[in-house]
Amino acid sequence: MKNLNPKLIWECFDEITKVPRPTHHLDKMKEFLCSWAERHNLRYATDEVGNVVMYCPATPGHENAPTVVLQGHQDMVAEKNSGVEHDFLTDPITTVVEGDWVRAEGTTLGADNGLGCAAAMAVMIDPEVVHGPIEALFTVDEEQGLTGANGLDASLISGRTLLNLDSEEQGMIVIGCAGSICTVATYPIEEAPAADGFAWYEVHINHLKGGHSGMEIHLGRGNANQLLARFLWETKRDISFQLADFQGGGLPNAIPREAKAIVGIPSDYALDFEAAAGKFSATIHEEYALAENPGFTFECTRIDPPATMIEEAYAMPLIATIFGTPKGVQGMSLAVPGLVETSSNLASVHKTDAETVVVTTHQRSSVDSRREEITDRITALYENIGCEVECNDPSVGWAPNPDSPLLKTAVESFESLFGHKPKVEALHAGLECGIFLEKMPGMDMISFGPTLKDIHSPGEKAYIPSVAEFWRLLTDILRRLS
Repeated sequence: MKNLNPKLIWECFDEITKVPRPTHHLDKMKEFLCSWAERHNLRYATDEVGNVVMYCPATPGHENAPTVVLQGHQDMVAEKNSGVEHDFLTDPITTVVEGDWVRAEGTTLGADNGLGCAAAMAVMIDPEVVHGPIEALFTVDEEQGLTGANGLDASLISGRTLLNLDSEEQGMIVIGCAGSICTVATYPIEEAPAADGFAWYEVHINHLKGGHSGMEIHLGRGNANQLLARFLWETKRDISFQLADFQGGGLPNAIPREAKAIVGIPSDYALDFEAAAGKFSATIHEEYALAENPGFTFECTRIDPPATMIEEAYAMPLIATIFGTPKGVQGMSLAVPGLVETSSNLASVHKTDAETVVVTTHQRSSVDSRREEITDRITALYENIGCEVECNDPSVGWAPNPDSPLLKTAVESFESLFGHKPKVEALHAGLECGIFLEKMPGMDMISFGPTLKDIHSPGEKAYIPSVAEFWRLLTDILRRLS
């Protein structure tokens, strides 16, 4: 990557990929940023939650220009393919340049938001970039919990013009986003010894595309948890079975790519069950032929009997509720054509021990009351089977301001550089900007970035030519603002 252009961005990103930085484990990233600032003679400050702010003086002659805040987040989504040996707490990301794309070897790349952070760093050390005073804000835990934005010590920031560098499509300027909430249902279960006379199987769905539950929720991709629950629910109509385990999905904002269950089938019906699994596999491959990886798998494998199983009185309501959980797009915006208004992601299902199954869903909406409604519907479903439900990590939306002076400057810059108008849109994905606006009233903000694909999944990749265009736009906006 260090040989790619613009050279400084890729060099900075290369350094970032060597620093372990999964959400909630950012001590090493904070240490790296502080040492990097010291290395480049930049003043910096940190706050109690771990945010880092670097202060870069204006280009000589531009000291009286308004201070501009360049903002990105330190953390990355830590997802890897099954079978890949990688410890996100200790191991660097292995990057691969493949044609016009940069990807990682079997893991998320962390270009979300490593490239945004790298761009802010490159601005501060490139003597060719003309700019006014810069405050570079690197927040923590954007991907889960928004700890950095919510806990930001606003006294560290004086600028009232903010460029959020956390969008994923070059050619788009973002001026608004949805709010979100994470809903966690804890289901108490009881176990019994595994029944005799049963054939036991691991049923496994794997290699779905997954992706970002805001940016890609509308693409019709399969949700591994719900597909597995669907199979079990449909099978129950003809073949009784016992459930010993259910494990699927990962982070709340990632569409689940894989899930597995351990089920016991009366021995006389084992071949019928295998046939049902084969038929279901063919069905969903046909249904998802245009939306999914053609090589995704749905398989059942004979295994040794487990020691215990979930009591049927607990297992069957759980399967029915997972299958019935709202997922995907729940409504389209009437105010912004083509924008997803409300969605829900059935993110993860994990039997954590002999007494508990935890189901996590993630709701988004640009209309607060609709977000509350879908959250209440899911809460009602899970409370109905005896779950304790908690709603965590709420984030406020960012209302668009089409009359923003910063937006006007950015559009003029884009048109002058590329000869056509940019897309100006609100996103269904979440950004930290709404929280910044609450903490720092009067902040004028836009968001933009290079083109990234399949973020929040091991398929994440960055389009190399778009990084150069992103850099041209960023530096030209800074020049105009100075």
